[in-house]
Amino acid sequence: MVVKKQKGENGMEKLTESSPVRALPGVGDSRAAAFARIGIHTLRDLIRHFPRAYENRGAIRRLSAGLDGEAAAFMLTVATEPRSANIRRGMTITKFRAFDESGTVEVVFFNQAYVKDVFHAGAQFRFFGKLSPTRGGFQLASPAYEAVIPGVPLPSFVAKYPLTEGLSGKIIEKAVLAALRAVLPTLEDYLPEDIREKYSFPTLSYALMSIHAPRDSATLSTALRRVVFDELYCFSLGMALSRAQRIGAFAPLCPPVDLSPLLNRLPYALTGAQQRVCNEILQDMRGGDRPPMNRILIGDVGCGKTVCAAIAIYQAVRTGHQAALMVPTEILANQHYKELSALLGDLGIRVELLLGSTPEREKKRIRAAAESEGADRADLIIGTHALLSDKLRFSALGLTVTDEQHRFGVRQRAALKQKQRSSHLLVMSATPIPRTMALTLYGDLDVSHIDEMPPGRQRVATYVVNDSYRERLYGFMRRQVEEGGQVYIVCPAVEESAEEEPTDLPLDRLDLLDVREERPPLKAATAYAAHLQREVFPDLSVEFLHGRMKAAEKEAVMRRFAAGEVHILVSTTVIEVGVNVPRASLMVVENAERFGLSQLHQLRGRVGRGDRKSYCVLVSDATGDTARARLETMRTTYDGYRIAEKDLEQRGPGDFFAAACSGGFRQSGGMSLHLSYLCSDTALMHAAAEEARKTAARDPSLSLPTHAPLRAEVERLFAIEEATLS
Repeated sequence: MVVKKQKGENGMEKLTESSPVRALPGVGDSRAAAFARIGIHTLRDLIRHFPRAYENRGAIRRLSAGLDGEAAAFMLTVATEPRSANIRRGMTITKFRAFDESGTVEVVFFNQAYVKDVFHAGAQFRFFGKLSPTRGGFQLASPAYEAVIPGVPLPSFVAKYPLTEGLSGKIIEKAVLAALRAVLPTLEDYLPEDIREKYSFPTLSYALMSIHAPRDSATLSTALRRVVFDELYCFSLGMALSRAQRIGAFAPLCPPVDLSPLLNRLPYALTGAQQRVCNEILQDMRGGDRPPMNRILIGDVGCGKTVCAAIAIYQAVRTGHQAALMVPTEILANQHYKELSALLGDLGIRVELLLGSTPEREKKRIRAAAESEGADRADLIIGTHALLSDKLRFSALGLTVTDEQHRFGVRQRAALKQKQRSSHLLVMSATPIPRTMALTLYGDLDVSHIDEMPPGRQRVATYVVNDSYRERLYGFMRRQVEEGGQVYIVCPAVEESAEEEPTDLPLDRLDLLDVREERPPLKAATAYAAHLQREVFPDLSVEFLHGRMKAAEKEAVMRRFAAGEVHILVSTTVIEVGVNVPRASLMVVENAERFGLSQLHQLRGRVGRGDRKSYCVLVSDATGDTARARLETMRTTYDGYRIAEKDLEQRGPGDFFAAACSGGFRQSGGMSLHLSYLCSDTALMHAAAEEARKTAARDPSLSLPTHAPLRAEVERLFAIEEATLS
């Protein structure tokens, strides 16, 4: 990035939001590289690198009450001068005693001999650490500490930041505070003043400072609400502006046609929900003075979304247009091709399959068929990202469909639609989303819900067990395989060292700051698969699958599993969506407490697709009330929408935002909802979405001078070109 340097009054370089972190004192090339590893390149990135939690150091405890295994704050007076000693080569220990009115404690630091110059008898410090018993009393090992200076208040809450190799908490805190001091005095507040006053929000500068260095819980809570509102408001505004661009666009004419030839080929009657959704889709596709359809179809696994897409495709083709269907994996593309070519082929609709692995000669033939105007024209092309190739052009594209929407971002579905800007767009998602949440996430799309399951869909029996059931579970897996079934096992991590930073800490619930239920160790897919193959099921075929594998490797494993060559598939959540394996009859989820309810529901939907009785076993050693309540909800609830509402209530919208942004904003370095995933305040979400709609209605292109900072913020968040909103 080339940054234009500005000079301040003293002749020194003036730092702005766009200044690189390298411009901060004490940040050299190695630290700048470490910051880059966690996505921090500029001071803007740095001041929005929000804490993952806070230590509540304002709640002072007496030594006599602190021996409960939890880190706590103690106000202590140094009783003795520190002494250092070399206890072995390369190890120095420094000790001194300190006291409060309830007792004394030995304070110990390792390889920090410099603290001899920090602590002196009679000085008072606030320590934060875990008190442990010794034979002679208590000990505090390597606690955090702050000197007590008369007249200078100590902060009640101390930020704890996500870290990476080469960056300690102190380094990040120092850099963040330096960036705040440099940037905040000239920071432009993009939120319209009338909105800020309406909701009594603080200024952006005040909010950012208060999040990083809160004075008290009330200040922090107010600041968090402001920043969460900003993120939701700008997200919704970007969606609303995208919707506004459709107004006035020419829509392909797809008037009603006789659907009976297609419906008569179906082995079942459409459910009421399917009929309602199809009517909404076909009404959108009529064209005329309407803008092109831009609709998302949301429905549970197995609810019948694909047949609704087939009906839309049929209407598009029968009215003289072509259709394209994009899916995230080749194996899923093959599955759709097999089903839709069988359904539509005998009706005279030519269906082609275009994949990255398709031989070049075949690709040329399909591309020629897509561009053809005559009898050789392809009516429907099904494929993966290969459909985005610049070499593929359609002669009369009228409908684009994307399946498994959460594997594609806004940009990718827009890129497909660019094949013909006026084409109708239908997006499908198998993740049930609360209706209110869908309006925020998909503000650029009209929303249709299939909220009724076809009759006869079997219910997957769900159980919650702990590790004491391990041997019985292994026996159950073997019986499933011996009876002709197959087994999925899902783990939360790829490798044993993959313990993640906590991302679900409730920053907006201050009474729970930095207090988490004990989390059992992660089960890792690679090591677990090796253990099962070697020690438990040496006579069966066990393979593993995870997101770090190359696409071709993943496709090959899934093909073998779908073909029945693999008995037990150990995987991360990459199998959450994908191929239909009717023989799969058992889903085992390890560390089930680590997953959101909606994600668990998606995983459960991978089984129960054939005639075999199917089961889902959630394995968890978590003992906390919250985790147990969530898993009990999963055991007793099968309605995807009810589960989604519970997930939103208990965890906030994090999983939903991650799904909406994946493949687009987040992975491209653009949109990142830093704090909104923690927000469970649906009223705040509604308020942000409503204000965004009002702003877009008043100023559809954000061209008013007063909206210039807001426009810049929306463009920055979405990482889109200036011309996109023109």
